[in-house]
Amino acid sequence: MMQDWNAYRAALMERVGDYAKLSPDVLRGVATLDGAAARSGRLDAKTHELIALAVGVTTRCDGCIAVHTERAQQAGASLEEISEALAVAIALNAGAALTYSARVIDTYQQLPRA
Repeated sequence: MMQDWNAYRAALMERVGDYAKLSPDVLRGVATLDGAAARSGRLDAKTHELIALAVGVTTRCDGCIAVHTERAQQAGASLEEISEALAVAIALNAGAALTYSARVIDTYQQLPRA
């Protein structure tokens, strides 16, 4: 096992609770954003959580991974469905690296010749 994700999630939520006491308006804002994303009802909860997992992986957010993996499972996502969402994240990360590599080439080509 790489990490005890259940213990990590519990500790994270405790610290978020501590932060909420210090900055309640910030947490209300985050909760508003989270709720607004699902309010349209165009995507079901499972799809939202699969997207959240893919984004969590691409942004390297352990807290996102811990929270949204649990929520995805609770919304009925199978490990196979989660794996497919992660495959999209992996493909996009490779695509992003390729895109930004093209930017490096473009930058290099614009440098004055020595």
